[in-house]
Amino acid sequence: MFLTENQLAALRFKSLGNDVKISDKASIYNAENISIGNNVRIDDFCILSAGEDGIEIGNNVHIACYCSLIGKSKITLENYSGLSSRVSIFSSNDDYSGNSLTNPCIPDIYADAKHLPVTLKEHVIVGCGCVILPGVIMNVGSAAGAQSLINKSVDEFTIVSGIPAKFIKIRSRNLLQKQAEYEKCR
Repeated sequence: MFLTENQLAALRFKSLGNDVKISDKASIYNAENISIGNNVRIDDFCILSAGEDGIEIGNNVHIACYCSLIGKSKITLENYSGLSSRVSIFSSNDDYSGNSLTNPCIPDIYADAKHLPVTLKEHVIVGCGCVILPGVIMNVGSAAGAQSLINKSVDEFTIVSGIPAKFIKIRSRNLLQKQAEYEKCR
C-alpha cells in the first residue's frame, strides 16, 4: 500500500510533486528537508533520513525496496535516475582510523565524521546492493553494477562495477532519444 495524499501532506515535505507513491512501510525522517518531484515511487522498507542539507529527488525516479539515503550532507537524485533494491547512499561517513570516536550518538567534538554531498545525475542507474560513499558524483547516464562500492565519482555514460568500482565499458546514449519520445507524448 502507498501513503494517501493526506498522509503525504501530513509529513510536510519541503516540496512534493504530483503522482508520488511512497510505501506505507517506508521510513521518512526530517521530511521538511526532502524535496520530491513528479512521478516518483519509493518502495517498501526504504529509509530516507535527511540531514541538514536535505535530500532532493527529481522527476521519474524509482527507489526500490530496502534502499537507504542517509547523512548530514545533501543527497541528490536527478530526473530519470533509479536505485535497485538494497542500495545504500551515505553523505556522511565515520573516521575508521581509531583516532576519534564513531557513531551519531557521540558529540562532534569527539568524532571526525566526513560529510560530503552525493549526486546522481540524470539517467543514472545503480544496481542491487551497491554502496555509494560521501563525495561521489555519478555523472549523466552512468551505471553501477550490482554489489559495487562506489567510492569515486563516475564519468558520464560509463558503466562501473566491483569493490571498489572500476570502469567496465561505455553505456549507450540511446536512452536520450527514448527520453525525448517519452516527453513528446506526455
